Amino acid sequence: MKRIAIITSSDTGYRGEREDVSGPVIREIVEANGYQVVSQVILPDELEQLSAAMKDIADQHRADLLLTTGGTGFSPRDSMPEATRAVIEREAPGIPEAMRAYSAQYTKRAMLSRAVAGIRKSTLIINLPGSPKAVRECLEFIITELGHGIEIMTGQAHDCARK
Repeated sequence: MKRIAIITSSDTGYRGEREDVSGPVIREIVEANGYQVVSQVILPDELEQLSAAMKDIADQHRADLLLTTGGTGFSPRDSMPEATRAVIEREAPGIPEAMRAYSAQYTKRAMLSRAVAGIRKSTLIINLPGSPKAVRECLEFIITELGHGIEIMTGQAHDCARK
């Protein structure tokens, strides 16, 4: 069973002033698709703290997939893409490109997402949007392909031929 970690980036959520709704949406979707959530935290929009948490999860191989939510917009405090770029060793640009293209069918504001994705050690890290609706759209669109990507990344893929 593939292991998932979830990080929500939210100053108000971290302070307990706002309920995290997007993190539970991620949990619902991944568990419905046979993944095991091994960690779920809310952190402030602090680049160093976000980077340190991602490094710890990847370097200790606590999860095969690390999904983040929040902090990908234009707000001065939004720092998830920068935190992610600081820790990944290889980019996976096709994932956020696909999410933005899919979401653009529903809203032109999808172009405002700064989400990134990449690999550190044997953990795939993907930034998802902050809104529950956008999280659901994006994650449901990519979830079926992520398993295959993780299998390739970890050397467990049996058939890498295109389907």
